Amino acid sequence: MSKQVASLPVIDLTADTPCCPPLAQRRVPAETAAVLAPAFKALGDPVRLQLMSMIASAEGGEACVCDLTPAFDLTGPTISHHLKTLREAGLVDAERRGTWVYYRARPAILRQLAALLTVEPAAAA
Repeated sequence: MSKQVASLPVIDLTADTPCCPPLAQRRVPAETAAVLAPAFKALGDPVRLQLMSMIASAEGGEACVCDLTPAFDLTGPTISHHLKTLREAGLVDAERRGTWVYYRARPAILRQLAALLTVEPAAAA
C-alpha cells in the first residue's frame, strides 16, 4: 500500500505555473499546504536533501543508485529508504534498467516549492 499523497484536483503539481502566490504575499490555503507539505517534509532530512541535490544536478538529468549509494556512509537499504521517500513525495521519478534504478528530479514540483518560498526584494526607498 502506497503512502503517496493523492493530489487534489485544484492543485496541479506538474504545472509550470505556480500553484499559489508566495507565502510572503498571501496565506497558503489549507488544501495547497496539505499537498505540498509531504515534499517539504521529505526534504527536511539532510541525507534526502543531499540525494535530491545530487539527482537534480546530475549530468544528463538523472542519477543511478549505483552512483548515489557510495557517496554516503550508509547501507544500501537505508539509501533505498530515503530514495523511496523522495519518490513518494513526488520529488523524483525512478526507472529500473536491468539491475540498477535511475532517478530523475521532477522540475515542475521543484518550481512549485521554489515559487512558494520566493521572497521579493524590498523596493528601494
